Amino acid sequence: MKLLVFILKNVELQDEILIRLAHAGIKGGTLIEGKGMAKTLANMDEMEDDVPIFGTLRHIISNNIDYKSSIMMFVLENQQLDITKKIIKKVAGDLNKPNTGIMFTINIEEVEGYKN
Repeated sequence: MKLLVFILKNVELQDEILIRLAHAGIKGGTLIEGKGMAKTLANMDEMEDDVPIFGTLRHIISNNIDYKSSIMMFVLENQQLDITKKIIKKVAGDLNKPNTGIMFTINIEEVEGYKN
């Protein structure tokens, strides 16, 4: 059993990913709204004084742009893992491109409260 974690930068793709996963029989997961570290640091006044690059970063990153991300987590049986990864890659695109997303898995030794 695995925990698949996917951090999606383009939250507009979230619904399409979830619908395709549901059609493939993957019906359980947890979604958390997130925000990247660079955006958060760029908005901290004290960072501008301590680290000059953050003043520059603040001017590069516009405050009117929504920098949210979606953190998607799925507890999967091993046979569900490949189809889930394929669907995510098909919808999100090449994860090696910047600002697409990050996906990783963690082995699960034990789980309680999980129903397949």
